[in-house]
Order: sequence, then C-alpha cells, then structure tokens
Amino acid sequence: MIIQELYNIYLAHLSVQTDTRKLRQGDIFFALKGPNFNGNTYAKQALEQGAAYAVIDDSAYAESDKYIVVDDVLTALQRLAKHHRQQFDIPFIAITGSNGKTTTKELVTTVLKQKFVTYATEGNLNNHIGVPLTLLKIGKDAQMAVIEMGANHQKEIASYCQIALPTHGIITNCGKAHIEGFGGIEGVRKGKGELYDFLRENGGSIFRNTDLDYLKDMANGIADQVTYGSANAQYIGKPIMDDVFLKVAVLSTGAETTLNTQLVGDYNFPNVMVATAVGLHFGIGIDSIKEAIANYSPDNSRSQWLQKGSNKVILDAYNANPTSMRAAIQNFAAAHLTDKMLWLGGMKEMGPDEQKEHKELVDFINQYQWKNVLLVGKEFNGLNGDYQRFDTSAEAAEFVKANQPNDAAILIKGSRGSKMEVLLEALPA
Repeated sequence: MIIQELYNIYLAHLSVQTDTRKLRQGDIFFALKGPNFNGNTYAKQALEQGAAYAVIDDSAYAESDKYIVVDDVLTALQRLAKHHRQQFDIPFIAITGSNGKTTTKELVTTVLKQKFVTYATEGNLNNHIGVPLTLLKIGKDAQMAVIEMGANHQKEIASYCQIALPTHGIITNCGKAHIEGFGGIEGVRKGKGELYDFLRENGGSIFRNTDLDYLKDMANGIADQVTYGSANAQYIGKPIMDDVFLKVAVLSTGAETTLNTQLVGDYNFPNVMVATAVGLHFGIGIDSIKEAIANYSPDNSRSQWLQKGSNKVILDAYNANPTSMRAAIQNFAAAHLTDKMLWLGGMKEMGPDEQKEHKELVDFINQYQWKNVLLVGKEFNGLNGDYQRFDTSAEAAEFVKANQPNDAAILIKGSRGSKMEVLLEALPA
C-alpha cells in the first residue's frame, strides 16, 4: 500500500494506537513488534475491540480487508507521520537536551497556548514511536507544534528530524546523561547537536542559551538565532530564589517584570527563560506569559513540591544524571529548610564511568550537613560514607515505614529505573 492510500484511511479516522489496552472505537491499530512481543498477534484482538483497521507486516495474520499489510509496521507509522507533518506550514519547535526537556516543553506549550492553537508531545512520548504518534495527533486547526525528542545514542535525533521536519529548535543543555550510549560528553554534544545540524542545513531557527558557551560553538553557521540567558542575549533575566521556589526577573526592555513559578530550584531558570523568549518572539505579551508560567504546576515526579504528613518533599524522581543530581542537591542545600534528608537513587546508563560518577556524587553530598542520607541502588556498592544504603527502593521503603520522619524536608531524586517514588508512598499521608 502506498503512503497516500494509508493517509486517506487515516484522514477518515484520525486516531492511531499501538497498544490494545488503550484502544478506542474507530482507531487504526499499528501492530508494532518488540524484543519480547509481536504486535501482529494482537491485530485480531484490536479489531474485535473496535479498531477500524489493523496495520500488520505479516500477511499470514490477514483475515479480512480490515487488515492493511505493509513491509514494516514501524516504518509505515513513521512515513505516515511525516506525510501528515508535510501538510502543515506552521512553526514546528523541536526540543532536546540532557536535562529539562519535558519541563521546557510544558512551559513553552503553556505560553504558546495563550495566543495559538498549540499541539505538543504528551508526557514524554519522545522516541522513535512517540514522535510519530505525537505528529499524528496534530489537528488541522494547529497553529504551533512542540515536539520533544529524547535520545541515548548518536543519529537518533537526526532520524527524528527527518520525520518531524522542525523549523525551530531548542537544545536545553548537554550534560552527563546516557553516557553509555553516547560514549562521553563530546558524544552527547554531537548527538544533541544533530538538531542544530538539521536546522542549519534547512534554514531553520534556534533559541539559544547564551549562558552555555558550548552551544555557541555548536550553533556556528545557523543564521537565525534567538538568544536568552542571564547576559549577552536578546532576552535577559535573573533567577531569584524564594526558599525552594524559583522567581525570574525579566530584564529585557519593554518586558520588565518578575515571573512567579511553582518550580523548585534555580536550575529551572533557563527553562523559564526559553519559554519567555519563545513567547516574546512570537508576539505574546509579557503579561500573558507571566500568567501562563505562574499557573504551570509540574507533575509526573518532576520537581514536585509535596506535603506528606508533617514532612515537606521535593519529588524529582523521573530522571537523574550527574549534572541534574548536583543541581538539585545544591539547590536543596541552599534552601531555608530544617531537618533536610537526602533520599537518592542510582544513576543509570553511566557505562564504564558508573562507579566513578557515583563516588563523586557521594563526595559532593559529604560537603553538606544532612539530617540523614539514604542511598538506593547497587550503583552505590563499595562506597564509604555516613548513610543508609539499600539495593532496591522496596527495601528502602520498608526502612522508611519503620523509621518515619517528622517535620523533615526531604529531597527524593533518582533515575526512573530506581523507582524512588516508592519511598514517597512509604511516608504518612
């Protein structure tokens, strides 16, 4: 089947699904395959549940004209998404980086929605499946699109750009994340820089943080650059900490104001500033930007400020790497809180640097005074220090239940694989 024929079927249904558990009446089911499953085997079930069509790549499963047979289901999904993208002549803003991608995406989206019909990545659907699914949810009324792109190896961002065809790009930063796949910090910059490469080759625009010198070098040759930061930029601001919450003083002429946020930590300053820069660049007034940012509340274990019983908790357990760990710990140490506790999970995908990075993290922790430190994960094995250590979050949660803190301030942070949210559940309501 040629892509136009598949696209005509899509236009009649406008909803695709890859998971039978989330299937709705009239969806087009794409039978993706993985290391441990074959989506073709679920095609019949999908149709019985009300799917309009099932896209498969094994003709042996085709039992009626409701089965659409293609050479490869994933390729068909990606080609369909690209074809849909090509029907739009609007800004497509791609966001990647080691830290802050999702928060930046959420802030940029909430600002743009003040003036434009804006579609954006839901949650963190930012991979080879998530990017095309995001594109296929963009309605014909769209005036803006915001696409988050995650990556853990080189050539990944480049492949997403070939599907999403971004017109604008944001690299939040290039830190020590997914070191195992990228092969070091230079590999991270090269991998994330594939977004700049695409925009350079296609006459696109970027929003660049002037506080990160390496982004200037990476952006050489890109003619259209909108800059933001704490100095030497078109849009300038300054972080102001109100205990744990961030405020941002915008200093740019004609847009002077103070932005209140519900975000924890001054490490969110560049995320707020780029959303401000995007809004001002596209003609959104500073008062509307101020309202949008003030009303944005983080969720999904990203810098959430929570009250659990008598305890105050910062839950930042969706992702962790050496860069974000240090920023969160430093910010927590500086906050005017009493009885501070650190509950940290191991950092994943560190490759051969795993032991070194975790030792350096423990050394960094020891620079400050804490009520207690609780470390979770085998990544911390063999490291000395004055802390409680557990192999799993389940074991740590049992310890917390037996040793309930009171009137404490707790930072819970770790990679998603460490499942540190389990410790939050162990605290009294």
